[in-house]
Amino acid sequence: MFIYKGIRAIYTKFALMFHHLVTWLLLYSNNIQFKRFSTSGIPYLSISRDGQFSIGANFRMHNGNMGNPIGRPQRCVFTVGKGASLSIGKNVGLSSTALVAHQNIKIGDNVKIGAGVCIYDTDFHALDAKHRMNSATDFKNKKSKEVIIEDNVFIGAHATILKGVRVGKNSIVGACAVVTKEIPPNEIWGGNPAIFIKKIINDEESIC
Repeated sequence: MFIYKGIRAIYTKFALMFHHLVTWLLLYSNNIQFKRFSTSGIPYLSISRDGQFSIGANFRMHNGNMGNPIGRPQRCVFTVGKGASLSIGKNVGLSSTALVAHQNIKIGDNVKIGAGVCIYDTDFHALDAKHRMNSATDFKNKKSKEVIIEDNVFIGAHATILKGVRVGKNSIVGACAVVTKEIPPNEIWGGNPAIFIKKIINDEESIC
């Protein structure tokens, strides 16, 4: 057992060094603005040539099982479409998260994003069935609207944030919630679709 743990520790150390190097090269080669970061695993990037992607200092992410093995593991996915922008503030942590920006996604400082969270600023497809019959008209008629996650927000595992949503400062989104409308600051929301649960008073208590 001791030998196994020793070998595992050595493997993990070198694996993390390799992950950091490859991720650094991916970020740099995609012209992404970034500062100090840490990673376990290697993310998936799809960044349009005229898309903008920036990451603040002290960014932490887990890709797959190595860093945060709590179920439904995958690589983090960062997609920035043509003319779109994705910005991540300082001191943000996320695991197995998908961020897909076809217009604009902005994540503030000190945000914690749980494993398997998906944030989309687009419907991906047209709402009209006639438009969906043709790929060109389907893409042309899809709707997109910016998503803003303000400072100090915590998004629970496997939640989904849809287009046009703003999550206010200090608010909490419950695990597996599907958020379709604005969440004011200092509130807890959960469910599908997400609804108001409690007002946050301070770190130790809340009221209904």
